[in-house]
Amino acid sequence: MSAEFDTLSAVELKRLIARKDLSPVEVTRRALEAAEATQSALNPFSTLMPEAALKAATAAEDAVMRGQPLGFLHGIPVSVKDLIAVGGVTYASGSKAMANNIAAADAPAVERLRQAGAIIIGKTTTSEFGCKPVGDNLLTGITRNPWNPDKTPGGSSAGAAASIAAGVTPFGIGTDGGGSIRIPCSFSGLAGIKGHFGRVPVWPVSATPTLAHVGPMARSMQDAALLFSAIAGYDARDPFSVAGPVPDVLGAAQASVKGMRIAYSPTFGYAKPTPEVLEVIERAVRTLEDLGCEVEQVDKLFAKDPMDLWTAEFYAGVGIKLRDFVENKRDMLDPAVADVLEGALSQDMRSYYTKVFERYAFRDEVRTLFETYDAVVSPVLPVSSLDVGVNIPPHLSDRNLVSWVYYTYPFNLTGQPAGSVCAGIAADGMPVGLHIVGRALGEYDVVRLGAAYERSQPLNYNRCPALRGAA
Repeated sequence: MSAEFDTLSAVELKRLIARKDLSPVEVTRRALEAAEATQSALNPFSTLMPEAALKAATAAEDAVMRGQPLGFLHGIPVSVKDLIAVGGVTYASGSKAMANNIAAADAPAVERLRQAGAIIIGKTTTSEFGCKPVGDNLLTGITRNPWNPDKTPGGSSAGAAASIAAGVTPFGIGTDGGGSIRIPCSFSGLAGIKGHFGRVPVWPVSATPTLAHVGPMARSMQDAALLFSAIAGYDARDPFSVAGPVPDVLGAAQASVKGMRIAYSPTFGYAKPTPEVLEVIERAVRTLEDLGCEVEQVDKLFAKDPMDLWTAEFYAGVGIKLRDFVENKRDMLDPAVADVLEGALSQDMRSYYTKVFERYAFRDEVRTLFETYDAVVSPVLPVSSLDVGVNIPPHLSDRNLVSWVYYTYPFNLTGQPAGSVCAGIAADGMPVGLHIVGRALGEYDVVRLGAAYERSQPLNYNRCPALRGAA
C-alpha cells in the first residue's frame, strides 16, 4: 500500500472498503506500520494492539468478501485515548499511579466502535488524568507535534492529535473536560467535536463527572461527524446521557450556513490572544460572512471569567480520585498536577458549593446569549504553538495550568456543543483553530459551520507537513 493511504479520509476509506477496492487487513497493517514508524519521534501511543487489530481486520475483510452487511465504520482504523476504557487493555490515564490498571470492560464509545466494524489499533497518550492542556506525563514521556516536533500537539488528547495529524489513522476518540479535544485540534490542524454534555455516554464514571465529554478528532469536520454519528446516543450507564435523537451531523457537513446568526468574540472580555492568532481568526470570520453568515462582534461575552468555577469542579474531582497519592505518594504524580490538586482539595464545603450555584447562574447567563445567536465563534487558543515541556506560555505566567487557554472551559461548565476546525496557518507555520460553539443540543450547527468553512479553503490548506509528501 502506497503512502497515499495516509491522506485518505475516513469517508473515502469507508467507500473504498465497501467496494472491495481496499483490504481492511492491508489498511490496518499500514496504520500499524505508521504507528511504529512515528512512535520514536512523536510518541503518540501509550499502547499498541497489533494482534487484536489484525484479528479484527481479518474478520472485517471476511465479511466484505462474503457480501455480509457491513458496519458503519467497517474496516477503518481508529485510536482511543487512554482516559477511555478498552477492555483487557492498560487503562493508566497517563499516570504512574495507575500504570498497572487494566480495564475490565469497554466504554460505551468503544463498544460502538467495535459494533460499527472499526479497527482499534491502540491507545493514545494523555497528560495525567487530563489535567494539563499539553502532551506529557511521567509515565509515557513527551508527545510531540508532527507540524514541528519541538512543539506540543496540545492536550490532554495529545497522542490522538499527533497520530491523526501524522496520518496514522484518519480519526480517533478523545475526551474533553476543559478543552482537551479542541485544544489539540487547534495546535495540530485538526477538526474535533465536543458534543452536548451526555450526547456521547461516559462510563466508567469519570474523575470529573459533570464536565467530561468523549468525542471525535479527525483531519476534517466531515470525518469527525462520521465518527460522532457512530458513538453518540443514549446509554443507561451514564446518568447524564441524552435520551433524544442524535442530530444528522453527516447531513450537516454538507449543509448551507447562509443566514446563520454568529457572535464573534475575540477575547470573551478577558482573554489575551496574540495579534498573530487574531489575524488568522479575523480572516476566517470574514470568510464566514462571505458564506452568508450574519456576524456581529461581541467583545464581552460573559460578565466575568468563569475559571474559578471550572477549577473548583475539575481539580476537586481528580484530587479526590488521587487523594492518597497527593497526600502520601506525591512523587508518583506530575509536580505541576500535584500542586493544583492540593489546592483544590483544600477548599471547604461552603466555598465549593458557592461555586456550584454560581455555575448554574453562569449557565443561565450563557443560555440567554443563544436566544440571539445560532453560534459563537472565537479562537480556540490565545497562541498558535507552545514548546514541549512547557505548561504555560511565558507571557501568560499569571494563569494556571488550564486558565491560560481561556476559550474552551466555559462550555464544559455549560455543557453546550463546541468544535474546532483549522482556521489557517500563523506566521510561525503552525495551525490556528477556529472555535465554534452552538446552543444546547445544537451539534448540527457546530458541524455545518465548521464543514462549510473547511469547504471554502484551498485543498489541503491544513495539511501537516508530515503528510505533504504523500499527497
